[in-house]
Amino acid sequence: MVVARTVAGAGSVLAMLSLSGCGFLWNCTDSTAERGEADVRVEIVDEGGRSVGVTAEVTGWRREPHPQVPEDGDEIHFGIRFEGAGQGGEPAVDVCAVDDKREVLGCQTVYSSEVFGPEGPYTGDYYLEADSPERVAEVLLIPNDQSIQDRRTCEDDMKDGGGVHPPDPPELGEQL
Repeated sequence: MVVARTVAGAGSVLAMLSLSGCGFLWNCTDSTAERGEADVRVEIVDEGGRSVGVTAEVTGWRREPHPQVPEDGDEIHFGIRFEGAGQGGEPAVDVCAVDDKREVLGCQTVYSSEVFGPEGPYTGDYYLEADSPERVAEVLLIPNDQSIQDRRTCEDDMKDGGGVHPPDPPELGEQL
């Protein structure tokens, strides 16, 4: 009689743990979104490759010293415009200076919420440090939204981590 109650009680506990989300095995998987094609004008996409309703465009660039630290030499001064920003999330894109073979000389992330401007297209300008700035042939945007703050992996947090993560920023010398 005692054995039957113990077995029945254990089944109830297991059922309650399963229903509460406290299972013994977490089905946590990590994956990285495929990097989109870099260009001067891009439609920003989420981790699933779906448009977020915002476009970003490099409006121009030039090589010059940063006015606050001219002794550091030339950097890449570029303009960027976001259209559709403020309608939902505040996406971010990686901006990369590349040479004539489209090899990365430097990248940084720019958030649409950081740019200045009236309602409508948001525009701003930034300085980007580049390895060998004299070799910069183009400034490109990578369309993958980099604004996701919670990038926990299964290794970090088996219960709440996992899922599709934005691609890592390009490394120096990587070809876009």
